[in-house]
Amino acid sequence: MSNTQKVTEAIVAQGILPLYFNPDESVSIEVLRAIYRAGIKAVEYTNRGEAALKNFTAMVAVRNAEMPGLLMGVGTIKNLQHAEDYMAAGADFLVSPGFVKEVADYAVKNDIFYGPGCMTPTEIIAAENAGIKFIKLFPGNMLGPEFLSGIKDIFPKLLFMPTGGVDTTKENIEGWYNAGVCAVGMGSKLISKKLMEAKDYTTIENETKTVLALIQSIKK
Repeated sequence: MSNTQKVTEAIVAQGILPLYFNPDESVSIEVLRAIYRAGIKAVEYTNRGEAALKNFTAMVAVRNAEMPGLLMGVGTIKNLQHAEDYMAAGADFLVSPGFVKEVADYAVKNDIFYGPGCMTPTEIIAAENAGIKFIKLFPGNMLGPEFLSGIKDIFPKLLFMPTGGVDTTKENIEGWYNAGVCAVGMGSKLISKKLMEAKDYTTIENETKTVLALIQSIKK
């Protein structure tokens, strides 16, 4: 199985892509452990700030030692240099807030999963023409499920995942699934700054378990 396919299947199976960043390396690692205990098999660590690459490298080492089967991706990839740096650090996949052609070309050529952020049909068409099969609808709360319902028929071969403002409620997640998403990206609504500041890893683990179970029930 190709890398792209493996990552796609992992994200689709769990129905959610949790994403977070914390400037503190130990907090970043403990959050990773908490969501892994909850059953997460694919996670996005966001490339924000000076510490991100160093933290990610440390997280990969912990993953390799303790967390078999966990795929680790990096978000906020805005140029080819970011992509190359994180792949060298052990990333399994790449995600962007927008469509970056040079990153798409690099990813397709090297069989790396790449989920570009798109907000318009024009951007989605550009990504599809570059060989991308998985689209991150961003920001999700600005677009809403109605946007996807309106365009989905034009893109029968693409998978869609909204990110940004996706809530942990049944109503919100169900609305997106009814519109035809394959997964939802979930950041601060799931792994909040408040919980990270309090180092409340038990709550992060429990809330992740709850959302995973909710998504599986919606998918049925």
